[in-house]
Amino acid sequence: MSLNSRLNSTIATLLFSAVALALMLASPPLRADDLQLQENRPDRYTVQKGDTLWGISGKFLKQPWRWPEIWRMNREQIKNPHWIYPGDVVVLDQVDGNWRLSLDRPAGPRPTARLSPSIRVENLESEAIPTIPAGDLAPFLSKPIITTTPDGIPNVAKIIAAHDNRVVRGEGDYVYAVNIDEKSGTEWYIYRPGRVLRSYDSKELLGYELRFLGTARVDRFGEVARMEITSAREEILMDDMLLPAPREELINYVPHAPDKAVDGRIIALDGESHEVGRNALVTVDRGTRDGLDVGTVLAIYHPTPVIPDPRPSTEPSALSRFISDPTRDMLQPTRYLPIPPERSGLLFIFRVFDKVSYGIVLNASEPVVTGDLARKP
Repeated sequence: MSLNSRLNSTIATLLFSAVALALMLASPPLRADDLQLQENRPDRYTVQKGDTLWGISGKFLKQPWRWPEIWRMNREQIKNPHWIYPGDVVVLDQVDGNWRLSLDRPAGPRPTARLSPSIRVENLESEAIPTIPAGDLAPFLSKPIITTTPDGIPNVAKIIAAHDNRVVRGEGDYVYAVNIDEKSGTEWYIYRPGRVLRSYDSKELLGYELRFLGTARVDRFGEVARMEITSAREEILMDDMLLPAPREELINYVPHAPDKAVDGRIIALDGESHEVGRNALVTVDRGTRDGLDVGTVLAIYHPTPVIPDPRPSTEPSALSRFISDPTRDMLQPTRYLPIPPERSGLLFIFRVFDKVSYGIVLNASEPVVTGDLARKP
């Protein structure tokens, strides 16, 4: 299998399929008393330019990420999640005791959107609205990569030299690289081996992270290709790796709770941060083997330290225990009480590997730190 094929296979996990939506809609509808509706919710809302499904649903639901559970969609709509347009009217009503969101759509044909080899910004007056704001996730869509070996991807392209003796490179500099396949295109991502990822509790080895550094464009192909560094998040060095940039990115996700209980931990934060908040990137020690997929929503819980139990002990006194057994310690051990963890935020999973997932913090009532729990909301 070629390097490009391997990369395309890896990146393929990012592309949302409408099949996920169909599976989700197969679940039983929510009863009226199961949903938390906004107190001042409207009965009808006219879709505006710049709206998203997430934002519209937030006008009706206190948990807007649950919008797929109550949208009334037919089979054609399920096949294409991009199906709501500016001017459509969203209606909230009840059918047989179940809350439903549906469309009161003006008569007439709707435009169809076509995909191109790259992301395009379309006029929302003539294009369907997205699920969530594309700008929130676009910078992270295909950046994180996890490998199973510390050496990364075999026979990967690498930066080997520059036109002068400077060691550090940055945006606008030209470098030379080997193993650049012309069939893979002119746009490439720059990586460097990063963190070793382990489970927070069991310390199981989960994988080796390739850290995204920037982008490069081929200026001249050949056995030694000449490339321009077009962006750099940090310094670019010799021996940094190059991987073909994905040719197409679909920015459409359907949020949903996992099908089963999840008991994961946040094991890493974006960059070298000690704590993060809304819109931050985090790494979770759970993946596809644990039932996660693109669009999974998890609740973040902050563990609470145990506290000493202030209540009088019902155990025999230390003196009586010492009299019965002089070899025992006279000191009464302190008893501790566990406190349930406090929910502190919501996490949206957008990139999934076998044992590791990446998510973006949707909201947080307190700073998110390494060791926070990630569970089914």
